[in-house]
Amino acid sequence: MTEDSQRNFRSVYYEKVGFRGVEEKKSLEILLKDDCLDIEKLCTFSQRFPLPSMYRALVWKVLLGMISKSWKLYLQKCILPPHHESHAQVMMYRKEQYSDVLHALEVIRFISDATPQVEVYLYMHRLESGKLPRSPSFPLEPEDEVFLAIAKAMEEMVEDGIDCYWLTRCFVNQLNNKYRDFLPQLPKAFEQYLNLEDGRLLSHLKASSAVSKLPYDLWFKRCFAGCLPESSLQRQTCYGYFGVLDHPIHNFAVEEKDAHMRIQLILCCVYNLWLVESLDVESADRCKLQTRNLIISLLCRVWDKVISGSCKILVFVAVEILLTFKIKVMALNSAEKITKFLENIPQDSSDAIVSKAIDLWHKHCGTPVHSA
Repeated sequence: MTEDSQRNFRSVYYEKVGFRGVEEKKSLEILLKDDCLDIEKLCTFSQRFPLPSMYRALVWKVLLGMISKSWKLYLQKCILPPHHESHAQVMMYRKEQYSDVLHALEVIRFISDATPQVEVYLYMHRLESGKLPRSPSFPLEPEDEVFLAIAKAMEEMVEDGIDCYWLTRCFVNQLNNKYRDFLPQLPKAFEQYLNLEDGRLLSHLKASSAVSKLPYDLWFKRCFAGCLPESSLQRQTCYGYFGVLDHPIHNFAVEEKDAHMRIQLILCCVYNLWLVESLDVESADRCKLQTRNLIISLLCRVWDKVISGSCKILVFVAVEILLTFKIKVMALNSAEKITKFLENIPQDSSDAIVSKAIDLWHKHCGTPVHSA
């Protein structure tokens, strides 16, 4: 019996129409079955492939502890340890800690029911860091603005509030610790790679005195949180009802050479819509819920790489933004206009930007490995 005949027939079909995530998902599931998760292999997988949305939170919780240099410190700082048998108990401790800190803020009347949830996360983080201001009316520090932007984006990706807090807190800690020495170097790397891809575009930016005024903080400190449009942070796309897909269907505004693929995608969408309509109400609701749970976020695909060990992906997203909107940027002659445009890029190109940025990253950095 051939290898293909042993596999699920849907796996073969979906791969033929361009979806390769099925076998990748199976590979990740094998890694996650280990009694002790292999951190290095999870990092390598996350660098090479987008994480399936149903496993993303789990993988992030394990990987975000790797900012610690020692194994003992890793176990203290990680959200979840690599040992499966400890996950339930450790998560219970995390929930208790969350409740205790939240209660403390309520007792001292630092927060109320009217406090936005992302601000609650910020004050919890500041309290645990020993940096809580005397009053919530105190002006926010630049690092607070970064935390709020990341927390807001994380809310779009994670439904559970406790998970959202811990992931946001540990992600920010990773940026402030592991990447502290790398982030200041990213603007220079951006110039270097943009020059390799389009020297004329870089020359225009320099002639407009825009290079030093580009939104580097938005790109690199906030990791594009608040830059990629809200609708692109969690774009609802069409997935197979049986749950074997975990890759987004990209914009139908593709090149003519991809017309065959576009037809296949449209047929897939029509079939799935018919399937949902033919089900009873309870099954249809379950199908819609499953589809929602399988949504993949464009920003998540970038953060997969950052969390697993490479902040350089941020450079290539920035480069691809400039390449995508080259005509528009070349028509602008002032630094202020260029910066304003780049801070509010049109949403309809965001998915293509992320995909091409990852391709650029592979092109210049080779096979992804666990390194910054």
